Amino acid sequence: MFVRLAGLVRYRELVKNLVVRDLKARYKNSVLGFLWSLLNPLFTMLVFTVVFTFMMPNNQISKFPVFLLCALLPWNFFQAALTGCTNSIVDNAALVKKVYFPRETLPLSTVLSNFINFLLALTVLFAMLWAFRIPLTKQVLWLPVIMVIQLAFTLGLGLILATINVFYRDTGLILGVILQAWFFLTPVIYPIDILPTQRFILGLNLNVHRLTYILNPMASIISSYRVVLYHGAPPALDFMLRTLVTALAVLAFGYAIFSHYSGTFGEEV
Repeated sequence: MFVRLAGLVRYRELVKNLVVRDLKARYKNSVLGFLWSLLNPLFTMLVFTVVFTFMMPNNQISKFPVFLLCALLPWNFFQAALTGCTNSIVDNAALVKKVYFPRETLPLSTVLSNFINFLLALTVLFAMLWAFRIPLTKQVLWLPVIMVIQLAFTLGLGLILATINVFYRDTGLILGVILQAWFFLTPVIYPIDILPTQRFILGLNLNVHRLTYILNPMASIISSYRVVLYHGAPPALDFMLRTLVTALAVLAFGYAIFSHYSGTFGEEV
């Protein structure tokens, strides 16, 4: 694995070129270009704000547009990166068959190009924080740490899905359904406080809050963004450590799976 990682470093220029290619392709023949990175989350925020404030006036969440954007932007990055990673090997079949290079550069460049798009979209969030007079505290310094954790988790899952999709092309179709369900199971458009603390299921007294965080790493990541940006509070260290360990475990497992099967990609695509 260390040999492959060293090889990946040698191909960093290729990764850079693939990221630039992805970003150019994203806005090719687009009149507004990268401005769509700002407009897309704005439009989505407006739709949810109309639904959850005007159509559902009982919503008690203060400054809902900011509350929503703190979670929606990292979720959009996660969803776009996973979808792109899943097809990254198959969509570059001609390249994979003819040229030798570390295959992991393809999902890696997909994640990085979507991450750059995420960073651009964050300007909308910071503008909304200023507009709603929510001050940035020193806890914003946790933001790079949370981003690195999300990058590791997203790339790990992306490597797994890219591998599976080479052998089973249904993966991309199933992923769309899973991501839709995952979105509603993750507290993006609602606070986790609305979930019941305790629930009896099959005779077991389950702590729904705790299970949501343990079984759904994205719930932990989304919550961390919201805590440091919306609440201006520090994340709990044990909570962050557990999320980091989960992300690194997923990344290590994903890279091992991808490395094991990458030698056969040229024959399968």
